[in-house]
Amino acid sequence: MDDTIAGTETARIPKQRGESLQEIAVRYAEERHWDVFPGTWLEAVDGVQRCSCGEPACALPGAHPAREDWATLATGSATVARRMWAKQPRASILLPTGRTFDAIDVPETAGFLALARMERMELTLGPVTCTPDRRMHFFVLPGAAAKVPDLVRKLGWPPASLDLVALGEGTYVAAPPTRYGSQGAVQWACRPTPANRWLPDAEELISPLAYACGRDR
Repeated sequence: MDDTIAGTETARIPKQRGESLQEIAVRYAEERHWDVFPGTWLEAVDGVQRCSCGEPACALPGAHPAREDWATLATGSATVARRMWAKQPRASILLPTGRTFDAIDVPETAGFLALARMERMELTLGPVTCTPDRRMHFFVLPGAAAKVPDLVRKLGWPPASLDLVALGEGTYVAAPPTRYGSQGAVQWACRPTPANRWLPDAEELISPLAYACGRDR
């Protein structure tokens, strides 16, 4: 994959800037068996990068679904993915949650604190992304969205008191190297590797994540 943040050994991967978005989307489907679908893209308007949706004040320029029926478009077929990006090579790469994985969404500062804590605890992580709007997404087994609130309560936190949410069915995350307008690109904080093909359960990660979010309030 393309962009990766620096900072830890797990974050450094070879940059492959020659790859097209189509090639990367196809590899997500082929190598990780993740469903993918194309989102909006960036267009230059009077020298300014704007979202293809046409909304001047778009909150996620170039990084959100282009159609309301995006869930029906998502595919795990490399052939179909190649065909979709052939139609719009600049389309962002979006991954639906609630299928092959859910994602736990936390602030970037809490996410890095949790990563350091998980390393000390020798926990096995799945892939983790860092977005330009300073959020981190920890990939976990599907089903996390349903049980994370109760897991947080058992740790002594009212779920609404923490900036922590599990993304499941009906939502999505943007995959590297999708760009958010002029803010920058989504990057890997913990890249996909053969070692983390098998994702952790949310229950394995929730304690350090909740602790970090509590510290970050």
